Amino acid sequence: MKKVLFLLVSALISINSFAQTQWKVDPYHSSLNFNISHSGISIVNGKFLDYTGNLTTDGTALTGAKFDFTVKINSINTNVEARDNHLKSADFFEAEKYPNMTFKSTKIEALKKKDHYLLYGKLTIKDVTKDVVFDVYYGGTAKSDQGEKLGMKAETTINRFDYNVNYDPTASGIAKDVKIIVHLQFAKQ
Repeated sequence: MKKVLFLLVSALISINSFAQTQWKVDPYHSSLNFNISHSGISIVNGKFLDYTGNLTTDGTALTGAKFDFTVKINSINTNVEARDNHLKSADFFEAEKYPNMTFKSTKIEALKKKDHYLLYGKLTIKDVTKDVVFDVYYGGTAKSDQGEKLGMKAETTINRFDYNVNYDPTASGIAKDVKIIVHLQFAKQ
């Protein structure tokens, strides 16, 4: 009886591990963007150009998915070199001391609206890790000669002061809230 139970448990574990699908972010069809208000009258757009990301799913379903991202701070790009250099400095991200920003998911929850999810996780910027929740809009999957792809959009807003990004502490010139908009395409591994 013990042998049968052991074989059954082993088979279930094996089936479960085979059911998981690994995906890797496709940087050619993805973008990590942010918007922040400047002087209360305009918006500055920026993005990060160097990042890696992995997704583990049960087939192509997002329920139970696990996300893991690393973003290189030195890849920040606002199309103004002087501003980018300032953002890398100790006034903002301290890129030399804290070269990476990371996100690791803790859970994902399907909402009533089709293909809409809430993605919970831990975002680390500089020396601070905080809980964040992204609204995720699942675009689906597509197959081509290059393999299978999975697409989505994710959005959230964070308070930069929560992450010790304290330049302009009154937020009169640079707002405290930063909107993050992520367009992602993953390639099945």
